[in-house]
Amino acid sequence: MAKDLIILFLALSSAFFFMVGTTGLIRLPDVFSRMHATTKSDTLGAGLALLALVVYKGFDPVSLKLLFILIFIFITNPVSAHIIAKSAYDQDQKKKKEEDHGNS
Repeated sequence: MAKDLIILFLALSSAFFFMVGTTGLIRLPDVFSRMHATTKSDTLGAGLALLALVVYKGFDPVSLKLLFILIFIFITNPVSAHIIAKSAYDQDQKKKKEEDHGNS
């Protein structure tokens, strides 16, 4: 009974954070805000979903694999967010330089 409640709480929390991330992607105005909302929410949502699966499965090799996936997601999502933000920033700076040279 307690195990089922923990799994339910983790799964519902995961769905909530995925919904918040999706709403942020749709509603926020610029690439930096969208990127922040989606990467933070998706990382937490995926983490909670994987933890729910670990609790459901119990201690076995599948749970260990799920934990490795969780660690991989926690490492790669912030890195990908940084790369997206850097690319958007560089493109914005490039546009500003082109506008400055065009007005001179």
